[in-house]
Amino acid sequence: MELKLLNAQGQPAGTTQVSDALFARPYNEALVHQVVVAYQANARQGTRAQKDRSQVHHSTRKPWRQKGTGRARAGMTSSPLWRHGGKIFPSSPDENFKQKVNRKMYRAAMATILSQLAREERLAVIDDFRVDAPKTKLVAQKLKEMGLAGTRVLLITDELDENLLLGSRNLKDALVLAAHETDPVALVHFPKVLLTKGAVAKFEEMWQ
Repeated sequence: MELKLLNAQGQPAGTTQVSDALFARPYNEALVHQVVVAYQANARQGTRAQKDRSQVHHSTRKPWRQKGTGRARAGMTSSPLWRHGGKIFPSSPDENFKQKVNRKMYRAAMATILSQLAREERLAVIDDFRVDAPKTKLVAQKLKEMGLAGTRVLLITDELDENLLLGSRNLKDALVLAAHETDPVALVHFPKVLLTKGAVAKFEEMWQ
C-alpha cells in the first residue's frame, strides 16, 4: 500500500510504500472500542472515596420518638435515606479499574485505527520534522507553513527530539509523541496525524 508523502510546505511530494498488514486492515469497530475503553480505564488512579454510615459525622441520638408522631421511624441521622447520610455501597480508594487486553488484540486495534485514518485521509507521512531551537514559535511557524495552523495535529516521530518536544508543549492543538509512546486514544482523538518515515518503520517493526 502507498501513503501520501508531504514536503516541508505540506504539499504532496509523491508516495511512500507501507505495509498492507498495518495500513490496509479492515475496520473493526468493536475491537477499537474495547481497546480504547480499556486504555482509559487502566489510566484511572482509583483515588475516589465515599463514606458509609459509620464514617459520616452524625449523632447517635434518635431524631424523634418511635411512635405517635405520624412520621416514619428513624434511628439516627446517618441513615443512607437521609440527606448527608452515609452511602450504602461507597466507592473505596483501592477500587481496581484494570482491564486486560492481550498483545495480539492491542496490535490489531492499532493497525485497524491506522488503516481507518489512512482511508479517511487523516494520515500523512513526512520525511522529518525538526526545529533548530526549543521554541514554541518555531514549531507553530512550521505547522503554519504546512497549512495546519488551527488544526489539531498529532505528530509521531521515531525518536523524540528535545527541541521539538519542548517547543510543542505550549501548543494546545499539537501533540508530539515517539512511536513507542503512541496510544489508541491519541490516534482516535486527533483529526490529523503526521508520521515521519522513521515512525512508520518503527510501527511496522512493533505491530506487524
